[in-house]
Amino acid sequence: MTSERQAVDLSCYPLTPGRWADFQALFGERGACGGCWCMWWRLARAQFERGKGEGNREAMRCLVHSGEVPGILAHDGGRAVGWCSIGPRDAFPALDRTRLLKRVDDRPVWSVVCFFVARPYRRRGVSRALLSAAVEYARERGADVVEGYPVIPKKERLPDAFAYTGLLSTFTAVGFREVLRRSDNRPIVRLYLSPVASEAPSS
Repeated sequence: MTSERQAVDLSCYPLTPGRWADFQALFGERGACGGCWCMWWRLARAQFERGKGEGNREAMRCLVHSGEVPGILAHDGGRAVGWCSIGPRDAFPALDRTRLLKRVDDRPVWSVVCFFVARPYRRRGVSRALLSAAVEYARERGADVVEGYPVIPKKERLPDAFAYTGLLSTFTAVGFREVLRRSDNRPIVRLYLSPVASEAPSS
């Protein structure tokens, strides 16, 4: 993999209504990728397709203004430069419609499902900083287990659009470990936030 460029000094914040404009500026006209607006895991496939673009943007805006925090923003100075989506797994019903990412067991987990980093900030440690902040956010809200669904590149350089759930190396750097793999390049990883959680069986 290409080595990371110089790291940046970031501040990370939950996405609340007061930071909506920052999120919208980061995602831009394309809604991060193809009009997604980070609604892929939250909606039924047909609903997502109908809402591509403005519909998904409005769905996310309504979610944020309802008081739910759908993820964490990274800022460099006054500019949002990165995003990580995290929440209780039940907030992402599309995970259970994906064979590779079906539940490992019946324990309640928080899921990290998406990263988006502004192009000039990629490979500068932003995803790792976001993941660490997301884990702390979940911990503060009583999570015992945080789960991720990273990819393992089959080639030396994976296109950014295919790495939106994060790279395995990012998760392992923060302390996650693999608990299940249903395909060669798509493990399920977990970070146990309490001794009791880590002692319980994962499958």
